[in-house]
Amino acid sequence: MNNITVNIEVPEDILLAANISANNAPADIKKLIALYLFKERILSFGKSCELSGMDKWDFMELAGSKNISLNYDIEDYNDDLASLQGIAL
Repeated sequence: MNNITVNIEVPEDILLAANISANNAPADIKKLIALYLFKERILSFGKSCELSGMDKWDFMELAGSKNISLNYDIEDYNDDLASLQGIAL
């Protein structure tokens, strides 16, 4: 699967207001986007983990720290199953 790079400019004062360090901004913003897309049910749990660059346990902990419920439904299960089928056991 190909990755697409999206460049955005974020003013330093916005990063400061959001308590995001300039050094970690790309990773932190990806996590926030993943959390938002998961919360709004746009991405499944598995895809949100993938976007965030976090494993499932760490993403689950992050979501919990933001009071985002972990509704794991059939779509999430199917996404996880498809991911597992791609792994040679």
